[in-house]
Amino acid sequence: MAELSTSPDEIRDAVRSRYAAAAEQATSGGDGCCGGTAGCGPTVLPEGEQAVFGQSQYSDADRDALPEAASLASLGCGNPTAVAALNEGEAVLDLGSGGGIDVLLSAQRVGPTGKAYGLDMTDEMLALARANQEKAGVENVEWLKGTIEEVPLPDASVDVVISNCVINLSGDKPRVIREAARVLRPGGRFAVSDVIADPDMDEGTRRDMAQWTGCIAGALTEAEFSHALDAAGFVDIEIRETHRVHEHAGSAIVRARKP
Repeated sequence: MAELSTSPDEIRDAVRSRYAAAAEQATSGGDGCCGGTAGCGPTVLPEGEQAVFGQSQYSDADRDALPEAASLASLGCGNPTAVAALNEGEAVLDLGSGGGIDVLLSAQRVGPTGKAYGLDMTDEMLALARANQEKAGVENVEWLKGTIEEVPLPDASVDVVISNCVINLSGDKPRVIREAARVLRPGGRFAVSDVIADPDMDEGTRRDMAQWTGCIAGALTEAEFSHALDAAGFVDIEIRETHRVHEHAGSAIVRARKP
């Protein structure tokens, strides 16, 4: 396994390039995935193997409620909208919103008095998300261009922060978590799906760029994620693995609350 430099800028450029290609593939009707052995491209799983990324993590009702391209562009490892306990009238921010599936589902759940923000750094994904929003006929959505390390929203502006297999892609994950704490209102909730690395993940896997942009190599361990949340001021921290996505990593639901 080749070892590549993984500076934050190089990681961001690699992620942007790979997910731009994924957006174009979803637009043309292809299938996408976040990680696993197939990488971001058509998912080819051995017969009988459970799909652990993408649209397989959503219920039939969720998929049927949105345009097909939104499901095809789902690159995550879970379904954060299913665990965020969203309420009418709340404001929700999705970090790394991709093709928009979690934003559009959130917008439906918070209703017309609420709002869902989708933040992404990739022009192709934002274009796909806007097209999916138009097809879905959902109005209470705002798309933001930017990075998850520097969220273009004011302090204390949202009630819930969600994310689906994106935080592990950042080269500065503690900063992402601090930004989530900054934009949350007091009492606000952090509810994400993310890949959590086993403590014994080998250094070769961690440094391989292809695996990084496929959501595996950049993952924090449970202890590291919990420490970053605690350092950012979160309380009521809960990290629960839901399924395995790699020999050395699992998908987990991560919840916490801003005091």
